[in-house]
Amino acid sequence: MIAAEHWLSIVGVGEDGWDGLNHEAKRAITSAELLYGGARHLALIATSDSSATRISWPSPMAPAVQQILTEYRGKMRVTVLASGDPMLHGVGVPLTRDLVATEFRVIPQVSAFSLVCARLGWPMAETILITLVNRPVQQLLRHLYPSQRLVIFSEDGSTPATVARLLTESGYGASKLDVFENLGGSSEGNTTGSAAIWSNKQCGKLNLIAVLCASEATVNPLSITPGLPDDAFDTDGQLTKREVRAVTLARLAPLPNQTLWDIGAGTGSIGIEWMRLHPSCSCIAFEAREDRAVRILENAVRLGVPNLKVIQGTAPATFASLRSPDAIFIGGGVGNDDLFDACWAKLSPGGRLVANAVTLHSEASLVAHHTIYGGDLMRMMVSRADPIGGSYGWRPMMPITQWTVTKP
Repeated sequence: MIAAEHWLSIVGVGEDGWDGLNHEAKRAITSAELLYGGARHLALIATSDSSATRISWPSPMAPAVQQILTEYRGKMRVTVLASGDPMLHGVGVPLTRDLVATEFRVIPQVSAFSLVCARLGWPMAETILITLVNRPVQQLLRHLYPSQRLVIFSEDGSTPATVARLLTESGYGASKLDVFENLGGSSEGNTTGSAAIWSNKQCGKLNLIAVLCASEATVNPLSITPGLPDDAFDTDGQLTKREVRAVTLARLAPLPNQTLWDIGAGTGSIGIEWMRLHPSCSCIAFEAREDRAVRILENAVRLGVPNLKVIQGTAPATFASLRSPDAIFIGGGVGNDDLFDACWAKLSPGGRLVANAVTLHSEASLVAHHTIYGGDLMRMMVSRADPIGGSYGWRPMMPITQWTVTKP
């Protein structure tokens, strides 16, 4: 049994390999008993510099990460090689998440993100970093705005062409792409072009994309402020209207890293807008009808939140094995006492529950629950101007009663 302190070292390696490492990083490698890394990383370390047993990452990596954290924890000196800064969308994140700080040390190199911003003269604080490694490309869509700067970690050599095609299909074909290959190494290369005429279908496997977004004049960028236009969603009519949706999201009060349950999701508009507010926000949409469940996923992909999860089935029967959410929106089934009881039991302490009612029956249910649990009741009455003859008049929408309550 070795001392628990620093049994794990996570070393960032650049394209310059061993020569670019500082003394601490070299010592972590030479003293290791087990040396983990991708085949490319391991090849950068000569056998004369490390006598450790070398283990190349399997695909998927998760079993090997788990083995390090269970079988070798505190028993062997393990060094893991990673690209650049291991804590920037790197393997350092899952390795250290459940460890005590004294058990590990992270020795970063200059990240590829830093390098590309330096090459282009882009301020890092004003540049969005996105990884497409094992993630859907449609997540880019929520970040597309004129003059937006994006740096994208590629999945493989085909990623630049995929990104160029998505940009063009979304009205951003005029965007400038810089694709850097082998960044920081002696064979570093840079290919530049616009998305609409991007012709390089296969780049080197190790590449990074920088995008300066430019849209066509006809493109109307969608704000991340809650209350997207109703026509941003494909719907069969089961849609929380724009004005009510904005108020509902304000009451749900999204925060980073929080999860929402959208009960009776219909079109999925509440959950989609919740996730658009921050990349770390997540949502599970519950919908009984298959056609609506499919439509929710299609809306989520088109509006840049492809990771929204849809559970098709009748609530609360579908709640059983799920972790407690931070907020719950009940848009369908408000008058079902069993549904409310199950939601209240599942909601995390301090979590918010918001329910909207349209019918007299569902409104009476909210009033009854308000009497028992407290919270805030409000009624929204919205009118929109519609053509009447040669002029305009106010056409009222159905009034909405909304109850908001925080679980003690």
